[in-house]
Amino acid sequence: MDGCFGGSVGVYRLLGVALLVMVLGACNAPGNGVSAAGERQYLRDVERWRAQRLASLRAPEGWLSYTGSGRLKAGAYRVGSATTNDIVLPGGPADLGFLQVSNDGKASIDINTRAQARMNGQPLQQAELVPGVAHVNEASRVQVGASEFYLVRTGNILGWRFRDPQSPRRLAFSGIEHFPVDLKWNVRARWNPFPKPKQAVLLTSIGTPLPALVPGEAVFEVGGRSYHLQPVLDEAAPESQRLFFLLSDRTSGRETYGGARYLYASLPSNGVLQLDFNRAENPPCALTPHVVCPIAPAINRLDLAVTAGEKFQYLAQ
Repeated sequence: MDGCFGGSVGVYRLLGVALLVMVLGACNAPGNGVSAAGERQYLRDVERWRAQRLASLRAPEGWLSYTGSGRLKAGAYRVGSATTNDIVLPGGPADLGFLQVSNDGKASIDINTRAQARMNGQPLQQAELVPGVAHVNEASRVQVGASEFYLVRTGNILGWRFRDPQSPRRLAFSGIEHFPVDLKWNVRARWNPFPKPKQAVLLTSIGTPLPALVPGEAVFEVGGRSYHLQPVLDEAAPESQRLFFLLSDRTSGRETYGGARYLYASLPSNGVLQLDFNRAENPPCALTPHVVCPIAPAINRLDLAVTAGEKFQYLAQ
């Protein structure tokens, strides 16, 4: 998988959480003790978070830089941008080199010297390509200029990825549509921890299994009804200092992305945590078809229209 648990885009999600808890306290809606100044501060915090997220997506190494992907089986492949290749890259040299994948999944590449490829900043002629596995190891990356070619493993599926900072999708990207910010969707939840984290299996956007640890359950109310969400530990955060919720709701597949939206929360304090649905975000696979993401488990499909956070379609001119 392609690091959809956070990676380099995860740090900004931690900003403002402590401030939000202090400002909002036990209040879930405007008019329940939140001052006008507190509401203005909250709106500024959400806008700041949105700006940081967009800056991360627009970054040369962001999700929008992915331009190519495919699956691999054991065999030999010519790789390059020429249409006569077995793996046709969307950019880079016409003839990058010759990729071999063995029956046991090991891969190596012999580089065409005219391609002027590098690995770890050093000239490359031949190398073993170690596939990237989420939360296990980084991929060996073949660099051609600012572009990269590398392999990934998701479950038992081996695939390739190509990234290019000059991606048309990235260059055309102008933002993400959101629901209007509403304080009622910054919800105070009760935390029910499990005696020990429960082993679970998530499914990805391509149907592969993904093991996960579920430490407990968040219980919250909206409109007088009680709802439950189970997070997984966010392994991309230092020492799992936050929880990662994959959720869907009545807006999914209509106004929001069908597979899931993602929501991050700080670890609970005194049996309470804050779920700010105004920060619910699209997974990377909503932004590009070239990555794989975990989707919402059945237990996190809310019988509720969460009209907060990011909508599905990003705006591109």
